[in-house]
Amino acid sequence: MADLLTADAVREELSRLPDWSGDPTGIGRTAQLGSFPAAIEVVDRVATVAEDLDHHPDIDIRWRTLTFRCVTHSAGGVTHRDIELARRIDDIVRSAA
Repeated sequence: MADLLTADAVREELSRLPDWSGDPTGIGRTAQLGSFPAAIEVVDRVATVAEDLDHHPDIDIRWRTLTFRCVTHSAGGVTHRDIELARRIDDIVRSAA
């Protein structure tokens, strides 16, 4: 099982992920895409990365708006796996813009 990050460690990691917010119980971000198909393409790409990492975010789809939430449920909070997934999600969203 992955080690939980402390509140200070989560704050430090979030300082390098400006579109993300949260605390040791979970981190999240919202992304606005140009169209519904563009949003779904981002979800598809995140799904591929999540499968590769064997770590899956919660994703809410509202037309062109995507909300991602990352938490390692088996550990009961945020771990380095969530931070890595958040970075990868940011890369995907940035490349879709």
